[in-house]
Amino acid sequence: MLIEWGRKLSRADGDEWPAAAWSFLCFFALLAAYYVLRPLRDEMGIQLGPDALKELFSAVFVSMVVLVPIFGWLTKRFERRQLLPWLYTFFAANLVGFNGVLLVEGHQSPWVARTFFVWVSVFNLFAISVFWSFMADLFSTKQAQRLYGFIAAGGTAGALCGPVLTASLVKPLGPNGLALVSASLLMLCVGAIWRLRHWHATHPRLDIEDSAQQAENDEAAFQGSLFSGVIDVVRSPYLLGICGFLFAYALLSSLLYFQQAELVPKQFQNSADRTQLLAGVDLLVNVVTLLIQLGAFAPLIRLLGTRALLVAMPMASVLGFTALALWPTIGVLVVLGVVRRAGEYAISKPARETLFNVLPPVQKYRAKNVIDTLVHRTGDTSSIWLLSGLRSLGVQSQALLWLAVPICVAWLLIAWLLGGKAAAMQDQRHLHP
Repeated sequence: MLIEWGRKLSRADGDEWPAAAWSFLCFFALLAAYYVLRPLRDEMGIQLGPDALKELFSAVFVSMVVLVPIFGWLTKRFERRQLLPWLYTFFAANLVGFNGVLLVEGHQSPWVARTFFVWVSVFNLFAISVFWSFMADLFSTKQAQRLYGFIAAGGTAGALCGPVLTASLVKPLGPNGLALVSASLLMLCVGAIWRLRHWHATHPRLDIEDSAQQAENDEAAFQGSLFSGVIDVVRSPYLLGICGFLFAYALLSSLLYFQQAELVPKQFQNSADRTQLLAGVDLLVNVVTLLIQLGAFAPLIRLLGTRALLVAMPMASVLGFTALALWPTIGVLVVLGVVRRAGEYAISKPARETLFNVLPPVQKYRAKNVIDTLVHRTGDTSSIWLLSGLRSLGVQSQALLWLAVPICVAWLLIAWLLGGKAAAMQDQRHLHP
């Protein structure tokens, strides 16, 4: 009965159900593993204080610059379905090592906190992004159209489960115990990948054209990541606008991170209590995101269009940062953080992804790869340094919050112009296909 229900829900045909089920479990375990660690990472960032944030984000950026070419070389040398089990096993082994370090040094050791913060951020960058590349190797385009929604739901379920595990287990097990919980989930993910490899060996992809196109797209993205994609971005006002949109979001997110590092320790002195709070916020974000994804995004984008959804979060941010500047309390901070993160995941990011649809295929993959990695991380790091510089000049937190309001307005203007430009380019493609 359960299998039949799952088969109908996944829309799997014939022998696809085992692959759909194992993919669901794999993504569930992967995101649950990450969301077990995320509140612990953020708690360690709070321990280190606002002044350490620029060092942490810079370390993440440098790590990305160093590791992305290495990772690209590995993915070209080994097939993803061969690489993934070893990659995730390596991450799980790292977490076992962190368990030992946390037992000996404690989670309040500055060097442990810095290392763990950077490690979790790098883990998120590589482990989750490569999962969907693995799915693209397994399923054809037609299969993906039927199965990806079900597989994505597995990730959403994991994102809901992870914070619950952290909030429930942080006090009885401690941070070192949470590292082992996350490692166990990763090994569950590895087991699912081995089952998927076995399924693929007996059900090879027959859509040679799709496979060739995917390989061409991967090759275009890889080759353009350091040079061609950068040139595409610099030469295009449209792509520069997307970069501006992302930079505004990163700058405002960094400002909220500073506020979190200041306000949360004032309200909660105990580390476990802070971790529980952050896990609760993650859970609330994921619940709201799921509700919007399931019930609101599709009808909203059909009814209102891309431009309206692009400006939704800037408009909400104008109101939210104004409220936080007037009432800088933990309650207002949590509400604004939930609205912004859930809105980014469920509304802003999906709408932003449609902006690339009007680009030529090769440019789409080259530019998108650069924007999603180099530009995004540069925005995170540079915004942290900018805010740290203003703070060092004596600019108070409340003044920075008021400064965020005109940034939100500028973000809104960029979103409006991008939405209009995308619509015009789409109309032009219809006239001149």
